[in-house]
Amino acid sequence: MTVTCAHLVGSIPFDNAETVFSEVCSVLGDNLKRLPDGETGERLRWIFWQRGKIADHPTMEIDNDVGQAQIHQWDGTLIREWDLYRFKPGTDLSTVEFDPGYARDAIESYAVFKAKQADGTIPSGVKFQVCLPTPMAIGYWFVSPAARGDFFPVYERAISREVAEISAAIPKDDLAIQWDVCQEVLVWEDYFPSRPATYKEDILNMLARLGDAVPEPVELGYHLCFGTPNDEHLVMPKDMGTAVDMANGVFSKVSRSVQFLHVPVPRERDDEAFFAPLTGLQSPAGCELYIGLIHAGDRDGDARRIAAASTYVDNFGIATECGWGRGDPERVPGLLESHRIAASS
Repeated sequence: MTVTCAHLVGSIPFDNAETVFSEVCSVLGDNLKRLPDGETGERLRWIFWQRGKIADHPTMEIDNDVGQAQIHQWDGTLIREWDLYRFKPGTDLSTVEFDPGYARDAIESYAVFKAKQADGTIPSGVKFQVCLPTPMAIGYWFVSPAARGDFFPVYERAISREVAEISAAIPKDDLAIQWDVCQEVLVWEDYFPSRPATYKEDILNMLARLGDAVPEPVELGYHLCFGTPNDEHLVMPKDMGTAVDMANGVFSKVSRSVQFLHVPVPRERDDEAFFAPLTGLQSPAGCELYIGLIHAGDRDGDARRIAAASTYVDNFGIATECGWGRGDPERVPGLLESHRIAASS
């Protein structure tokens, strides 16, 4: 077994991108192929900042015909509730435009990235990683079920423009784009009160379209997630089966190359049975697998999870389950060191 390198999923609870780049590279610089800006500021809570964009949009209104969304974690704990939105009657969907704001932040952070690469803080050859949400992420979280079919193509149009803007402003050889796939995993696991009969095809077709929207030679990756809004899973996976099924489905439909895939592992799962479905993963040539098995303050457990995964996979990189932005900032130095230890094993 060979642990190839470390992967950072996205958010890191520092004040700004410059601090993220400096602190991460002081520990992991030689173990990274890609480096995100930490999703600092309003992005630190992942897509929560997009809720304001939905609520404030002139074509949207609260859907008073449905109750509030209730977000529960895996053990039934209610985390939060919020209103769901729909388009106002008579809205011409072909004219609706959203401004997600990811391109602006990516372009600003890339300037800092290049400065830090020029002064040697970031090793040469490391790519700038931009992490983006899918339309289903925003739609399943903030939009009324009856309006999602209308909302998905509108937001897909907007986020695809963001990809085009990012790819035009940042040299393609310097860039990696990661699609954050969370709500799709939750739908697959029957987390929400309802889902369409065509949910599998809907999910896979959209993820393939989003992948194909990333122009070569920009690197493309997918991060699969079981949701951690309170630093706990929303769904506790039985094993890697769902992740493997979804990944294989996307690989079969996306037209361009895929450079990396990230899959999560709960802290409690260091048994071989959890990892057994990985034998069925049909990754395309050149696609790196990153297994999110590093957990804060649990290096012995990290080693056990690495050993269990190694029973079924010869070469893989390591990561955490998800981003760190909603966790305790004081955990970050230890997490970085845990990545360095595991990636150097």
